[in-house]
Amino acid sequence: MRQTRLAAMIFMLLFSMGEAFSQIKKHVTLEDVFKSDVFSQKAVYGINWMRDGKYYSSLRRDVTGPKVVKVNVASGEEEAVLIDGGALGINFSSYAFNPDESKALIASDVESIYRRSSKGVFHVVDLADGKAQQLMDGEKIMYATLSPDNDKVAFVKDNDLYYVNLADNAVTRVTTDGEWNKIINGAADWVYEEEFSMSKAFEWSPDGNKIAFIRFDETEVPEFNMQTWGKLYPEDYKFKYPKAGEKNALVSIHVHDLGSSNTVKVNAGDEEDIYLPRIYWTGKTDNLAFLRMNRLQNQLDLFYTNANTGESKLVLQEKSDTYVDLNYNDDLRFLAEDKGFIRTSEQDGFKHIYHHDNNGKLIRQVTKGKWEVTNLVAVDEKAKKLYYISTEQSPMERNFYMVGMDGKNKKLLGAEKGTYRINMSKDKKYYIADFTNSATPLKVTLHETSGKEVKVLEDNQKLRENIGTYALGTKEFFEFETADGTMLNGYMLKPDNFDESKEYPVLMYVYGGPGSQTVTNSWGGSRDFWHQHLAQEGFLVVSIDNRGTGARGRDFKHVTYANLGKYEVEDQMEGAKYLAKLPYVDAARIGIWGWSYGGYMSSLGLMVGNDVFKTAIAVAPVTTWRYYDTIYTERYLKTPQLNAAGYDENSPITHVNKLKGNLMLIHGTGDDNVHFQNAVDLADALIKADKQFETMFYPNRNHGIYGGNTTWHLYSLMTDFIKRKL
Repeated sequence: MRQTRLAAMIFMLLFSMGEAFSQIKKHVTLEDVFKSDVFSQKAVYGINWMRDGKYYSSLRRDVTGPKVVKVNVASGEEEAVLIDGGALGINFSSYAFNPDESKALIASDVESIYRRSSKGVFHVVDLADGKAQQLMDGEKIMYATLSPDNDKVAFVKDNDLYYVNLADNAVTRVTTDGEWNKIINGAADWVYEEEFSMSKAFEWSPDGNKIAFIRFDETEVPEFNMQTWGKLYPEDYKFKYPKAGEKNALVSIHVHDLGSSNTVKVNAGDEEDIYLPRIYWTGKTDNLAFLRMNRLQNQLDLFYTNANTGESKLVLQEKSDTYVDLNYNDDLRFLAEDKGFIRTSEQDGFKHIYHHDNNGKLIRQVTKGKWEVTNLVAVDEKAKKLYYISTEQSPMERNFYMVGMDGKNKKLLGAEKGTYRINMSKDKKYYIADFTNSATPLKVTLHETSGKEVKVLEDNQKLRENIGTYALGTKEFFEFETADGTMLNGYMLKPDNFDESKEYPVLMYVYGGPGSQTVTNSWGGSRDFWHQHLAQEGFLVVSIDNRGTGARGRDFKHVTYANLGKYEVEDQMEGAKYLAKLPYVDAARIGIWGWSYGGYMSSLGLMVGNDVFKTAIAVAPVTTWRYYDTIYTERYLKTPQLNAAGYDENSPITHVNKLKGNLMLIHGTGDDNVHFQNAVDLADALIKADKQFETMFYPNRNHGIYGGNTTWHLYSLMTDFIKRKL
């Protein structure tokens, strides 16, 4: 009897111990984040709405290769395989249909060039018989695009514009003067690609009989020389990069008529030192529209052009005392039947939607308020409705709305707290919503435009279950008031076993550049899980959006104009001082880290804020704006010739003598964006000032510093430095 009771007691003890052990949650390791991809989320890739609105296509992969499948919207079921890469023997990575969906272009063996540019092998697939026609005998080309009449494909090769007739594979060379580092036809130069978010620079007319394209003459643009390593003799890679105050490419717009083989130059005015960042066909084959900006980017002009003659007329003009940010106001939609156009603008102090007639006259401002429209999703001309994403709920949220074109009957369609991205069907009957928040990985759902959910396409359930087994801290959002009365938003990540009676070191994460945000209610990805690892190691991780960042109106963003770095760093220092007063913060151990603009901020912050910051990591930092490109830098600082103080007074190089704390400087030698030159000159200035620091360079790595073992090495390095120095 005693033995039975003893056995029962031992069993209950072991059971309770097992239950307790099963409830112990795991800690996030660096291997989990950067080697095992434990926290990678699934997405639904390559979704394209089909023209009848009853189906959408999606790119998926299985053991036999890539496939484009046709999905019934109502049932959510796959009904057909439209393109079978396995059957074709083509391992394609992207696809695009022509307007009537009888043909598709697929790209394989794609080779990335810069941030948005690439070249690859292209095939045209006939969806009726499934056969694939290879373009240019498999030679790599750029930006292959089917004509609206299905007969031709235009593309760029070796800086010239071509098109091929699909019936007989006859190739026509539209331009003949393309030359590396001199003339580019139909593709953007480096600085347009990076700063105007464009790479392809040509467009088919609606009837397929004309091609409009932008020509870049970069002959006078200074070359940047970037050495590549790994051979007995390092090689030079030279490309045109206009640094602030230097010459830009001379740009012009041209229209080629396929029937007559005649090319006309568009009249964009007499001034040559301008930007021509956008071309649009308005819906008519003879009417081209384009945008023109002056060098300082404080004036934006919209023109209409007769595509047969090249003659142009000014339709709309917007001016600013600071700058007009094209990337922030890049929602221009032309309406059918000469009913004008819809656009976005910050002209009333916040980014909103405006409706103009065909002559540019304002019909009405559609949305109003002290909040921002971050994305114009779709225009339903038949129903006279607009769909958009906005910050009306909070600068940290992105919610989905519908409103009438008359500005009435606004409806909140995506109301959950977090961040929405929307892909709407062409007939405006359905949309696919990507949703995340700080605690929820990606959820992809299909909806009717009433907002009714039809089907869950991906909910990352396995990832949700997996993260539930880890001891994760909670991202807590907060706000605080600076000395001058400005309210700033931030978040704090605490250890899961946080104890208010203890004092913790703080690592602040910063980006801080114009229009950016790090403090959003959204899923953060691998960098956030690295921060989780640091939290579990006993750090508080904090991020604050300083003045100059986005979603809070023009004045909040533009306050940094002509003086980049000053107010942003002041706000980060104010944030550190606010944190230092919290009872659970060790005021003597506050550090800051950032990448790119954030590296500029962290290095400058450690120097001018040497009384609040102990440690900083600067990854790929700008160290003087004199070394950065024309479009970005001059938008916010004017040229060095006009504003030398704005360039020099807040350069980390200027303040090296103030360094007291621990600095780690990291850069890739193959960074075509923020050149390694920035790190070299800061290092040289620190040496001259007799300041010790740590540094790491990554051979041939670009601005993202990745590839092979690189990411693991980088974050292991930074983790060790933070533990040693903070």
